[in-house]
Amino acid sequence: MPGENLSRDEARERAALLSVDGYEVSLDVRSATGAAEGEGPRTFRSVTTVRFRCNEPGASSFADLIAPSVTAVSLNGRDLDPSEVFDGSRIALEDLAADNELVVDAQCAYSRTGEGLHRFVDPEDGEVYLYTQYEPADSRRVFANFEQPDLKAPFRFEVRAPEEWTVWSNGAGERADGVWRFAETKPISTYITCVVAGPYHYVTDSYERVFEDGTRLEIPLGALCRKGLAPHFDADDVFLVTKQGLDFFHDHFDYPYPFGKYDQAFVPEYNLGAMENPGLVTFREEFIFRGKVTRASYEGRANVVLHEMAHMWFGDLVTMEWWDDLWLKESFADFMGTFVNVGATRFKDAWITFANRRKAWAYRADQLPSTHPITADIRDLEDAKLNFDGITYAKGASVLKQLVAYVGQDAFLEGARRYFKRHAYGNTRLGDLLSVLEETSGRDMSAWARSWLQTAGVNSLTPQVLLSAEGRVDELAVVQEAAESHPELRPHRVAVGLYRRTGAGALERYARAEVDVDGPRTVVAELAGAEAPELVLVNDDDLTYCKTRFDETSLATLRDHLGALTDPLARALCWSALWNMTRDALLPARDFVGLVLRFAGRESDIGVLQMLHAWANSALTHYAAPDWRETGARLLGEGALRRLRDAAPGGEPQLAWARFLAAVASGESELRLLRGLLEGTEKIEGLEVDQELRWAFLEPLAAHGVVDGSVLLAELARDDTASGKRHQVRCLAARPSEVVKAQAWAQVVESDALSNALVEATIAGFAQASQRELIAPYAQKYFAAIERVWAERSIQIGMDVVRGLFPSLRDSKDTLDATDAWLSAHEDAAPALRRLVLEARDDLARALRGQACDAAAGR
Repeated sequence: MPGENLSRDEARERAALLSVDGYEVSLDVRSATGAAEGEGPRTFRSVTTVRFRCNEPGASSFADLIAPSVTAVSLNGRDLDPSEVFDGSRIALEDLAADNELVVDAQCAYSRTGEGLHRFVDPEDGEVYLYTQYEPADSRRVFANFEQPDLKAPFRFEVRAPEEWTVWSNGAGERADGVWRFAETKPISTYITCVVAGPYHYVTDSYERVFEDGTRLEIPLGALCRKGLAPHFDADDVFLVTKQGLDFFHDHFDYPYPFGKYDQAFVPEYNLGAMENPGLVTFREEFIFRGKVTRASYEGRANVVLHEMAHMWFGDLVTMEWWDDLWLKESFADFMGTFVNVGATRFKDAWITFANRRKAWAYRADQLPSTHPITADIRDLEDAKLNFDGITYAKGASVLKQLVAYVGQDAFLEGARRYFKRHAYGNTRLGDLLSVLEETSGRDMSAWARSWLQTAGVNSLTPQVLLSAEGRVDELAVVQEAAESHPELRPHRVAVGLYRRTGAGALERYARAEVDVDGPRTVVAELAGAEAPELVLVNDDDLTYCKTRFDETSLATLRDHLGALTDPLARALCWSALWNMTRDALLPARDFVGLVLRFAGRESDIGVLQMLHAWANSALTHYAAPDWRETGARLLGEGALRRLRDAAPGGEPQLAWARFLAAVASGESELRLLRGLLEGTEKIEGLEVDQELRWAFLEPLAAHGVVDGSVLLAELARDDTASGKRHQVRCLAARPSEVVKAQAWAQVVESDALSNALVEATIAGFAQASQRELIAPYAQKYFAAIERVWAERSIQIGMDVVRGLFPSLRDSKDTLDATDAWLSAHEDAAPALRRLVLEARDDLARALRGQACDAAAGR
């Protein structure tokens, strides 16, 4: 990635100098089909005309472009020599006038990494599909521009494409004389422009809204996917959630959707969940479900649809000035995704998912050495790329949830309305949002912002209960603690719940008090005199962002009666707290696994159940003492098999337990059952072994050497699709063979022939917990290779390799020492690369502490 970085200082200097009036971009992608011409990357023609002003005539600046070659450059009618002004990532612009016109004619490269204009060939039918993905700064791979969020401008796109194709962009388009021409956009940032092209399957609908003044808003709706996925595409449900979201946002934002049409494209080999391009939102096609999935998957998709829709206002209409304030869009969108899911759709329990799944992401990120305030210090684009993380999204959303409780929902939404109207089509910083919230709430937001937005780390809250001689609460206090590395104690608005068992054995809340926790110890006076609790939950209803701890009585109650908790949110919060204790080496991994085996079968929320499965597997893989792993694997395998057989036929829990069995199967009986289910010699009533489940069963069979490459090849023939190919590649890399591992390593580390999706699949198959000794030699190879990989590959592939191939399964002090040695010897390595290695080191050190805790419990 040499020469492609852009610093914050450079961006500020350029924004102070230039204003952009408009772009005209002409792309010719007819080269996407047919045989490639010549050697080197396959390219397409990109011609950009950009009109801009300079407030210091005679000054110099630069435009951004990453392209194999530039044919011509002209500035204000003056031809420039591309060899003199273009260095591979920037075009030097000297002696600017007050009003300028830059024209750049370039040959840009199609992408195979999901960055820029991605080209995908469908193995099922040979069709070619294109889409763009830019955030934070890859539009410069497609057309010349000023690649920073605060140089907004209107865009006009035109695209020449193969005759049989359809092309979409941000604005409405029409084809005439072989050219697709699109309506000019409103002023938007470069990173949210978009083009999608190919023989996509396209479904349409419409949304209408009549406002109180009688004006009518009509929004054409569209949804598209590859032709091969069309039989599985439930566009009606996508449109249902879309319309529910548009109703909700128009009810609450008082700013009509400003970008005309609303297309949603589900595209192949997508690195992200989705991207909020106005008028043309892109999603990973895995949101189109080829097999049976649980309600949690539909809820997750709805959340993403609504998250991206929120961005039309938070992020697209009003955009952060620089990536420091990325949270201004991502935290809000993450919060609104759940807020609207609960308020407008059938997923009324989405806050449970948020508490259990989304916040787990935040808690992990906030305890890494790379944790940062929600308003981060983003020095350059590499920093920006890595800050699309659990802090910016999930912690930010958690803090906004608390903010709504702090200022009130009405004041919060009125602040949003004023924010949109005041800054429409502009760029903002933190202070711009705080000022409107101060206006609407009457509160001073500066202290809240300092504590919650401008400091890092997560606090833990622990109850202290003193009982009187009569067995009642004499005093109940909440103790707040912080890590030494981030000692900030924060104000928390919390609900404290007291729980006891009823005569029927249900564990239910009988008292609740809200209190403002501030400082190291806060007494909850309202609960004095209450009957003695069996369980105290200090963040009941999940009002704040913290790690919940338990007193000894509460922990003992959960060990014996967790399944008796009747409130699903309280139960999810307790599971989350127990998982945090496991990760913090306060609860032995074997105890957590035991709790899952005892009580997960009683879990009514399918999303929580699936999260428990993932956590139990992670506990065994990373936090269990090595000498207990075999026992733990046997217990999990037997437990999963037992629950699968006992589950109601055809229900969601049955499917979840089947998938969990595939994830943990290691014993002969489990593997024999999986193979029998594949071959039809075994049957479990109600369990439909569809194609996706077949691949899930094949991975453990391949990893344990039960099936070989010929079986996987036969399965690919059965499922000769893009999805099938990804599954086959993962399963091939999972086989327990030195030759297989060497080949997988070479394909990912030594070659760039694989697409981003197949790199991801190969890495996923390579690292199997049952093959620790087999892949041990690659620890040394990893440290020898990563700096070269980072320098030579795109940042997305670099991140995949550095994260995915870190030798976390070689979990020993030797690996920790090797990581420290690399860090010491590479102090001048790219900061983003060092951050990734530091994060992996921290995960490894945490795993070793957890293993020590678990080993002590076994003695």
